[in-house]
Amino acid sequence: MALIPYRGRTMPATTLSSLRDEMNEMFNRFWSTAREPFGLAEWSPALDVSETDEAVLVHAEIPGIDPKDLDISVVGDTLTLRGEKADETEQSDRNYHRVERRYGSFTRSLTLPASVDADQVTATARQGVLEVRLPKKEEARAKRIEVKGS
Repeated sequence: MALIPYRGRTMPATTLSSLRDEMNEMFNRFWSTAREPFGLAEWSPALDVSETDEAVLVHAEIPGIDPKDLDISVVGDTLTLRGEKADETEQSDRNYHRVERRYGSFTRSLTLPASVDADQVTATARQGVLEVRLPKKEEARAKRIEVKGS
């Protein structure tokens, strides 16, 4: 932005126009990052992670994804979900003006809150929601300690 000296009580129209353009650009940058949480510019499923005494549960929204197109792995304390959502319809008689549904491959990795038994992990998909059940290792499970009185 060029510096324009302020003279008198009014600002030149070019200064106001330049200021307006800068403000518009600032708001556009803000709202484009606000719609993409955590900087995820590509499509990825939303996750819910919860924990019980016996297991860590991960629920992921995967509508329209065939479960056989998912790859789930546990390495150390990291769970990784990979998959691809494909747009299989082809329509040559339409001109799209806006497409808000996301397609493409995704990878989501998260650090697990407890040590899990990778050999006992199970995954099921129902009605567009993937549930990954990660049983905790015995040493990670809560143990009740009895307090003895005197």
